[in-house]
Amino acid sequence: MKSKVKWLTAFLAFIISLTIGFSFSLHTSYAAKKEPVLKIGMEANYPPYNWTQTTNANGAVPIDGSKEYANGYDVQIAKIIGKKLHRDVVVEKTEWDGLLPALTSGKIDLIIAGMSPTTERRKAINFSNPYRKSTFVVITNRDNKYATAKNLKDFKGAKLTAQQGTLHYDLIKQLPGAKREPAMRSFSAMRESLQSGTIDGYIAEDIEYQSYKRVNNNIVAVNLNKMQGFKVDKNDSITSIGVKKGNTKLLNQVNQVLAGISAKKRDQLMLTAVKQQPQAGNSKKENWFVSIMHNYGGMIARGVGMTLLLALIGTIVGFFIGLLVGIIRTIPTPKSAGKKWGLKIVDWILAVYIEVFRGTPMMVQAAVIYYGIAQLWHLNLNRTLAALVIVSINTGAYLAEVIRGGINATPRGQFEAAQALGMKHSQQMWHIILPQAIKNCLPSITNEFIVNIKDTSVLSIISVSELFFVGTTVASQTFQFFQTYFIISMIYLILTFSITRIFNLIERKLEGPKNYNLMANQIQVEDPKESGFEHEQ
Repeated sequence: MKSKVKWLTAFLAFIISLTIGFSFSLHTSYAAKKEPVLKIGMEANYPPYNWTQTTNANGAVPIDGSKEYANGYDVQIAKIIGKKLHRDVVVEKTEWDGLLPALTSGKIDLIIAGMSPTTERRKAINFSNPYRKSTFVVITNRDNKYATAKNLKDFKGAKLTAQQGTLHYDLIKQLPGAKREPAMRSFSAMRESLQSGTIDGYIAEDIEYQSYKRVNNNIVAVNLNKMQGFKVDKNDSITSIGVKKGNTKLLNQVNQVLAGISAKKRDQLMLTAVKQQPQAGNSKKENWFVSIMHNYGGMIARGVGMTLLLALIGTIVGFFIGLLVGIIRTIPTPKSAGKKWGLKIVDWILAVYIEVFRGTPMMVQAAVIYYGIAQLWHLNLNRTLAALVIVSINTGAYLAEVIRGGINATPRGQFEAAQALGMKHSQQMWHIILPQAIKNCLPSITNEFIVNIKDTSVLSIISVSELFFVGTTVASQTFQFFQTYFIISMIYLILTFSITRIFNLIERKLEGPKNYNLMANQIQVEDPKESGFEHEQ
């Protein structure tokens, strides 16, 4: 038994070391840099305003916590501001929904992400003077019946959508009879939906049309601003830079820099960004799989490493949390009144912990912990550390009940036999009960590990560069949505299939041989030469 435990421990230690080394060695953090940096929040997934690329070509800047770079119109504006302020620019790649909390919690200095200073947003943050003005359009396929719409009523029956959390989605209400489809998280998702025909179109700015037109000639833009009855507030048709409330000094500095950038210079920057944005397909006419892996294989590999890191460490730490909680919740009721009430209080606290983390989605937990801690206690957690904490405590809540069930399922006679031998409760648990309970719980622990591999995808809400988040980035850069997500899904399948087989092997090793030759053993024991006894004559 000891050799099996040592073998299992050595195997897990090897996997942990390999995963940590693989993942962390590939990530660069600028938080520890001594020189001041200007942390810019953006999606890096909205060309030509901003996008992700694998090199620093064309003046791209590094993305914190990764080996990728960001470029685009917003990045070039940020570089001009950083140069004037004598600060290096670093991009904090953040999902659109996370930009405001990232700014208010102090994780970033500025939001430069093609954001409009709407009335609702102004309540949460301050905005600079505009650095671009936009026109609103409905982007649809050329052969769609709504492509020739002349007035707002012509969109009756059209299935339209827009990006989640933006003014664009509310603008659909001004189109009588139009069907508002669920808002989508990114422009790449809307482009894919338009190509597949699940929507008739989506509302965006004119620059999105110019960007998309370069990679898809089959689209048209229907200008809404020219239609009678269409109303947009002045603040909603401009793009500004977000600054945290109270940081008046930085706001004034940004406005001063923007005032020095001429309209001609801004137009040149946008024109250049449109030309340099990632293009669909590849000029070498490579196979789509070869093309994606050749250009983005390193990025995908780092995403796999991060996914394995989070799932493995989260499951191991969660196991020990669950083991501790499970043991405490199965302690027999003490005879002393003080200890009895103390145990009840602890049990109640643990029950609340289990209910909260089993009863709420991990995505919500991630947002609350990552942004909430920063806002309430001004603690700026590293994304990876925060993700590890989230996965660990979430897993611990599930495994606590699994292990408690395993302990309670152990035959009562085992406890009684241990008590008869004079063992204390701790000795009973360590030497008799837990080895059996953990062995019986191993399939559930394996299942939790597999679930964690897939559920790390929800951590994209705090912009952790795990496999799904990386896949979304690659899809938006290549415009090969089906192909990219097919590759990502196959990687998930390979990971889960491999992990399942590895743990099945471990289970068989722990169980030992299923069949014993009892007769052979009996004969061997009865052999006088083996036993040391002679037959009486």
